[in-house]
Amino acid sequence: MAKTNPGRFFEDYRIGQVIDHAVPRTVSGGERALYHALYPARHALYSSDEFARSVGLPSAPLDDLAAFHLVFGKTVPDVSLNAVANLGYAEGRWLKPVYAGDTLRSSSEVIGLKQNSNGKSGVVYVRTRGTNQRGETVLEYCRWVMVRKRDLDAPAPETVLPDLKKVLAPEDLVIPEGLDFSNYDFTLAGETHRWGDYAVGEQIDHVDGVTVEEAEHMLATRLWQNTAKVHFDATQREDGKRLIYGGHVISLARALSFNGLANAQMIVGLNGGAHANPCFAGDTVRVWSEVLDRAETAVPGVGALRLRLVATKGGAPFVLRDAEGKYLPDVLLDLDYWALIPR
Repeated sequence: MAKTNPGRFFEDYRIGQVIDHAVPRTVSGGERALYHALYPARHALYSSDEFARSVGLPSAPLDDLAAFHLVFGKTVPDVSLNAVANLGYAEGRWLKPVYAGDTLRSSSEVIGLKQNSNGKSGVVYVRTRGTNQRGETVLEYCRWVMVRKRDLDAPAPETVLPDLKKVLAPEDLVIPEGLDFSNYDFTLAGETHRWGDYAVGEQIDHVDGVTVEEAEHMLATRLWQNTAKVHFDATQREDGKRLIYGGHVISLARALSFNGLANAQMIVGLNGGAHANPCFAGDTVRVWSEVLDRAETAVPGVGALRLRLVATKGGAPFVLRDAEGKYLPDVLLDLDYWALIPR
């Protein structure tokens, strides 16, 4: 009897199926330090316990995207080990900060299925929840992946497409308990720009670039216990290249956005996202943002910005698609998210 796990194929999924993922992970300060070593991450709230306490939190939490990668990584052996591509995200919400000492686990519910017309693969939609040791949900999100079929003759399931929000409303956002930007220190944060300084439609070129290294992306992917073969095994692709984990590009882009958005401290909502083109070692990632919306909140001194975050491999800033509406080949990432910023 085989002892190894070949991963699930498209015909193995059923609507309503709930998958509890192995393995629980206890977070330490090491994750935060390594995250900041892998990316030029320097938002003050995640870098300094004292800064975090000054805005009402007990200490500096784990970076929001680090928590996302931890929860995401656990789903890979069960959801995307045999995936052709990770296609998109929706309805992502960060519900509670994650602190050193917390133990995270993940579970996913299958909420949609659609076989592709070629009969060789299909799209699987899941809603994933990450919970802590108290059973509290710390974050949740939906994603959809294209997964290979094991048996090409397996019958196609009934098509079910979930009805997902294109954009989270401001009232859907959860602001961490105790957060208060009334006494926010702009000098320590690194920039003076607050909520009222950003206008809808404004575009920001974040100037800096980082060339992706093979060893760094593999280290990052291992850190999140992401076992997808295409990130490690060069024989998995015809071109013999390891595919850079999309989350690595997301974190790199978010960190580079500090120059111009240093005060967009906390990510609280993920409206959507696309990995428009593959990224490989040697690509130099550059980033620009667009302000899509602004919202007030009921919390003292706290506002929300809806931002588009675009990562390219050398393309001109502020250009996203061609005349036919397709992503330009230089575009790596198109991410739509909500962040909290002092008002």
